[in-house]
Amino acid sequence: MQFFDSHVDTPSQLIRLRDPGLDNEYGHVDFPKLRRGGVGGSFFALYTPAEMVPDAATRYALEMLSAVYDSVERYPDLAAMAFSPEDAVRNSREDRVSIFLGMENGAPIQESLPLLRTFFRMGVRYVTLTHNGDNALADSAAEGTHWHGLSPFGKKALAEMNALGMMVDLSHASDETFWDCIRYSQAPVIATHSCCRALCGHRRNLTDDMLKALADKDGYVGINFYPAFLSERFLSDPSDAALFDEGERVEADFIADPSDPVRVRAWNAMQDRLRSLWRPGVREIVDHIDHAVEIAGINHVGIGSDFDGILVPPEGLEDVSMIGKVFDEMRRRGYAESEISKVAGGNLMAVMGRIQG
Repeated sequence: MQFFDSHVDTPSQLIRLRDPGLDNEYGHVDFPKLRRGGVGGSFFALYTPAEMVPDAATRYALEMLSAVYDSVERYPDLAAMAFSPEDAVRNSREDRVSIFLGMENGAPIQESLPLLRTFFRMGVRYVTLTHNGDNALADSAAEGTHWHGLSPFGKKALAEMNALGMMVDLSHASDETFWDCIRYSQAPVIATHSCCRALCGHRRNLTDDMLKALADKDGYVGINFYPAFLSERFLSDPSDAALFDEGERVEADFIADPSDPVRVRAWNAMQDRLRSLWRPGVREIVDHIDHAVEIAGINHVGIGSDFDGILVPPEGLEDVSMIGKVFDEMRRRGYAESEISKVAGGNLMAVMGRIQG
């Protein structure tokens, strides 16, 4: 059994001078960790912050895309690009991890269907419509007030993505955007890295009605590992919240100049401190898997860890090499191996195949 992750933020880490061929002490994802974890493939998301203006977002997305290709070309014995489930099968036979491309935040496509098609031609196989801000495509869960769902251009982009066989990702979308996509999409839609609102009331999580709608649309949800989406207990202690806020400031300082060794040391030291926080772990992750399976069904649930995009990982799952703990917990709860295989990646590859046609 191999694991296929529907969302990691590793491309931005590659920009920050991380060598993916090394076993990086503070990285969540690199090629050695992927191999140790039995990972068959992972969607590397080209994440652009909501505050970036469109031209800057387009340039940054292209730089990240190039960094992914450069990294794979540098380590051809460890990894290979993949653009379809069939590519993943071939890469597995060659003992190489499949690297898929997604885009988190549709800002880089601006208001241009030709740009959307160009990113598809360059290998991007899903677009997370928004991040933590409304954009030219749609409203986000973090704001959600501009368009009250999809914009007029967003509806055109949705139709174009359907025609291309490009997956529409509703993680980070506002509730109104979610329901617009359910209404207008002619293909299954996905939520690559989201949790269940019934278990944790964060607005980024999906309600039971949303989980049912994804299943009725023959879509997919990948359970997210970010502690704030897993448990409302996370950061409920004021001293924990203060440390987390300090961590965000130190990370932002590091991102501003990742070549500065002083900032690197400060960020690494902060990551050690952040791991002292109370954090949900494997049990809470499988609680969300259980709930999503109960509501949406075993054929529509997977994992989108959000590794490399979260300030602090879950307890006991500090990087992707430890992913087997999730499947061990599922076994303890009575899941059959065939069911675990679906959640571990079979469902993700299946929905990708359905959308590509």
